[in-house]
Amino acid sequence: MNRFRRQLFFGLFALLAATAGALWLNAKYNALPNYAYLTGWALLAGMFVLTIYNVRKKLPFLPLGKSETWLQIHIYLGFFTTLLFLIHLNFRAPHGWFEITLAWLFVLVSGSGIVGLFFSRVLPRRLATRGGEVIFEKIPALRHALKTEAETLSLGTDTKSVVIAEFYTKRLASFFTDPKNFWKHIVESRRAVNALLAELEDLRRFANDTEKEKIEKLTALVRQKDGLDYHRALQLALRLWLFVHIPLTYGLMIFTALHIVLVFGFSGGAR
Repeated sequence: MNRFRRQLFFGLFALLAATAGALWLNAKYNALPNYAYLTGWALLAGMFVLTIYNVRKKLPFLPLGKSETWLQIHIYLGFFTTLLFLIHLNFRAPHGWFEITLAWLFVLVSGSGIVGLFFSRVLPRRLATRGGEVIFEKIPALRHALKTEAETLSLGTDTKSVVIAEFYTKRLASFFTDPKNFWKHIVESRRAVNALLAELEDLRRFANDTEKEKIEKLTALVRQKDGLDYHRALQLALRLWLFVHIPLTYGLMIFTALHIVLVFGFSGGAR
């Protein structure tokens, strides 16, 4: 059994076990004393373990187990706590602005976690299919170098072509200046760059030999720039989702702490 199948097997087993346990708890709703408190404390424990995974990543030198093991626990426990959250609410919509805010925070944390799981599993493999490794911090310098080369080729005084210069000014200048097509790269759409390449091909058909040579070089530069934008988009997505997921997680924990204080303050706690 390879690594992917092993992880899939244990993941499905964990979800089935969580579902069975959750259904049992729900069936025993009227029989268990302080049911809301029980599910609430279990949910808090799960959320706490999920939160300290970020601490584990920042302290890799401590003997706390393998990071990969923590990641698998984080994924499976994340699905379990989502189910436990619904049980804690008794599958009903919350009431009051505080409870609604708390519920939305949980939904956003869970949703951003699922997005992050998708990104971490899919985007690195996609990056590996689009050329060698590109260091994120070097992308602006590489983009500037491509822009300079394309600009010199199109607007340089050496055998300057009016047709190519006009096309560069209207269609290529902005393309080489800034990152383009972020969302199209995320969803793996090449429609925008293919349209630009089609325009270059139409231009090449009516060009003379000297112009054709320049257009072929411009086409190659466009492909390189598109590949650079592709790497930037996917690497940026891998970085940005953490800046959403982690602050939302800490916000959720703060609201959860306030929720506990309010519950025990107004109800006197479990009796």
